[in-house]
Amino acid sequence: MERVISLILLLSFSSLSFGRVLKVSPTGPLKSVAEAVRHAAAGDTVLVYPGVYCEKGLVIDKPVHLKGVGQPTLDGEHRYEVVTIRCNGVTLEGFWVRHSGYSDWNDLAGVRLASVRHVVIRNNVFDDTFFGLYCQNSDSCVLENNTLHSRSDSSRQAGNGIHCWHCNGMQLLNNIITRHRDGIYFEFVTNSLIRGNRSYYNMRYGLHFMFSHNDVYEGNTFEHNEAGVSVMFSHGVNMKGNLFADNQGGGAYGILLKEITDSRIESSRFVHNTVAIYMEGTTRVQVWKSTFKDNGWALKIQASCSDDTITRNNFLGNTFDIATNGSLVLNNFDRNYWDKYEGYDLNRDGYGDVPYHPVSLYAMVAEKNPSVMMLFHSFIVSLLDRTERVMPSITPANLADHTPSMKPFTL
Repeated sequence: MERVISLILLLSFSSLSFGRVLKVSPTGPLKSVAEAVRHAAAGDTVLVYPGVYCEKGLVIDKPVHLKGVGQPTLDGEHRYEVVTIRCNGVTLEGFWVRHSGYSDWNDLAGVRLASVRHVVIRNNVFDDTFFGLYCQNSDSCVLENNTLHSRSDSSRQAGNGIHCWHCNGMQLLNNIITRHRDGIYFEFVTNSLIRGNRSYYNMRYGLHFMFSHNDVYEGNTFEHNEAGVSVMFSHGVNMKGNLFADNQGGGAYGILLKEITDSRIESSRFVHNTVAIYMEGTTRVQVWKSTFKDNGWALKIQASCSDDTITRNNFLGNTFDIATNGSLVLNNFDRNYWDKYEGYDLNRDGYGDVPYHPVSLYAMVAEKNPSVMMLFHSFIVSLLDRTERVMPSITPANLADHTPSMKPFTL
């Protein structure tokens, strides 16, 4: 019996194919990556050695592992899509991908994933590409440790760094994206993870997120983008441990939330943004354990928002803590720390005995007439603000934190 089992195991192992290794170099028998792919079988590894390879639109249609040794260059000659992957189970790593074509009607990319599953794109540099990584109708793919940089000075001639459309189960991990139109673009993307990425100095959004549900993005940095981050028309989005910094301008914000439901912002930092969070049409959104520091407006929450909870956050050094555009308040502010709070704690439970009204008179006026900001630090404005807090007439009286924390939270 033992001999039979041993024979079965031996036959099983002998039937496994571990794949061949094909080598591509400018001086070797195989001088073209496309030629190596044509000769390869499923499961083979193609090692590409240093050199510049102009493949005129490389198509990967077999489940192979393409690995660059010494970071060889795949060059699109400003005419072609550099690499198109049309097969499941492909890995592409270690390449310098540059000079994709540009088109007004085709979204040419450095690397395109076209209706594939379980593809891995890692440790590559994308330089001067129209779109960097373009994923369409794809599932369970990993985009990891890539650097993407567009050299265009015009948003019209720059596509998105990582563009995902109609995808599921995607993982975007530890990528660096700069100078693109949008750093990361998600549309109709579900059950996906965006973690540890840095998206900065992009021409529009660091992250643009639409009609995408049950996704997580955490531990990312979005800074110095033209308009910050936009998350719209989605539900079940968990946003944790992100940094939104230095997104400044007339229409800039750390993050815009529009028509978002059942989502959460947690343990994040908002620093030096014109508006840290702009909320419009949001429902059952939690903003929890986050720090708002040195922003123009920490939170603009419109009257169209309902059942949102803002709790256990730190508001430090913001010009205005809260602004709104109406008297209807359907949201809950609870146990936050406000550095402008001047109340007292007689029972020493750590929370103020009188409510804090975070919407100032001048925030309401400046919301409708931005030019009055030139008078912001005048004596008369300070007097009007203090009078309004004692006898509210313009600001919504029921927008208040009834248990403000006396000390900032350690987050």
